[in-house]
Amino acid sequence: MQIAKVAGLMMGLTILLVAVGSWLGGSQGAILMFVVSLAMNAGTYWFSDRMVLRMYKARTITPDDAPELYGMVERLAIRAGLPTPTIAIAPQAQPNAFATGRDPEHGVVCFTEGILQALSLEELEGVTAHELAHIKHRHMLVGTVAAAMAGAVAMVAGIARWGLIFGSNRDGQNPLALLVGIIVAPIAATIIRLAISRQNEFQADATAAEITGGPEGLVSALGRLESIGRRVPMKVNPAAAQLAIVNPFSGKAGVLGRLMRTHPPTEERVARLMALESDSL
Repeated sequence: MQIAKVAGLMMGLTILLVAVGSWLGGSQGAILMFVVSLAMNAGTYWFSDRMVLRMYKARTITPDDAPELYGMVERLAIRAGLPTPTIAIAPQAQPNAFATGRDPEHGVVCFTEGILQALSLEELEGVTAHELAHIKHRHMLVGTVAAAMAGAVAMVAGIARWGLIFGSNRDGQNPLALLVGIIVAPIAATIIRLAISRQNEFQADATAAEITGGPEGLVSALGRLESIGRRVPMKVNPAAAQLAIVNPFSGKAGVLGRLMRTHPPTEERVARLMALESDSL
């Protein structure tokens, strides 16, 4: 179900890109902007592990540094059918975790110092399984392509905006309609990209429950992380915040705030996980 939703959102983003490109600059312009945007995001994707670890000031560890943690991650990776990822620890007091890396063979799971102190073993297993699920489903690749498409829409709209400012109006289009498209299209693309991110979180939650054999640990962990996160700030670049298992920053309220969230509301994630448990009984 989650795969179908993400596929549908990706299709919607593709249609939006082609439509905006054709409307504002022709289909060739849309393709060109997508290629340019994809090239820009490819570097981020290829070197994402090093870039994100640097943002979090994290250090990689060996089995000798934390044998129990390393053993737990290794055991869950085997259950998930994955190679053991690189493990890193970030010197952040807020309990959180994230996964990065361009593919399962280059996967990285990073824990903050705060999460290693705040969670029980069962809760930490739930969090670890969630991050392994991101690696298993190649969510970093999906996010990169979605970001490239959204970036291409923004580029096409930006070019059209400057054309409108300097008096260029392709095929005599209505300037007011063109202005509305220039403003609305990038916002719509961003909303779709963030919706993909939220669906990926739901999919990772469900897969985590499969890996650990039940949702109890992750459910408990999400509630604890949400509660502590409100009191303990996270010092990290906002660009890396969306990778964390719970948003390190306070979410916005209201309908617009929900649309612009990188993560689903924690209570909704918990409700879906509990529904999985009910269905299995």
